[in-house]
Amino acid sequence: MKKLGINNPMEIRSNLNYDDVARYLNTGRNKPNESNTYSGTLELATYAKLENTIIHHDVIDAIFRQPHTSVTKPFKANRIGNGPVINAVDYDLGRNGSAYFDTDTADYHTSGKPGVGNKGHVYRNDGVDISKDSTKYESYYVDHIETNEWTQYTIQVKIPGVYSLSLKVASATDDAKLSVLVNNITQAKEVAVPNTGGLKNGRLLL
Repeated sequence: MKKLGINNPMEIRSNLNYDDVARYLNTGRNKPNESNTYSGTLELATYAKLENTIIHHDVIDAIFRQPHTSVTKPFKANRIGNGPVINAVDYDLGRNGSAYFDTDTADYHTSGKPGVGNKGHVYRNDGVDISKDSTKYESYYVDHIETNEWTQYTIQVKIPGVYSLSLKVASATDDAKLSVLVNNITQAKEVAVPNTGGLKNGRLLL
């Protein structure tokens, strides 16, 4: 199974020229020129090759494993050594309430219930809201965080010991707070997150 979109086991990567073609086919407006149409379609065909697709392990896990268990598993091998970086979007694989908690987990339009799931429609296909950072290449961040929402990360340390944690945060409000738990034990409670002037203005929180 492979097609455009993150809600597939294998995603065919689109491109700007083909996006223009698709918009024109759907709306009949802003007809793209012939050269852009040609190059965009050929580029899409290249990305349709098996080796060029984006494998969405979270979709595969949600289809085959998660219906039968609430056990979580790592999305990536987060090995802690000297100065590693764990991206917020690489939280564990698992059900809502087990690997993460989000108040809006899916699009329930078929049942009449409101909801959109991942509001950014990028990177992963579950309830956590993820956006792409347009200022960096292939960079993503968790956003639209609401009260009591959380994400879980499984990590491995090379050497047992005491480690310090720095968080890169961004906020457009003055009342944001976060807590950090390790093995379900609170290590930092309701730490104030400063207003950084926008979600793309990250700041280190020590």
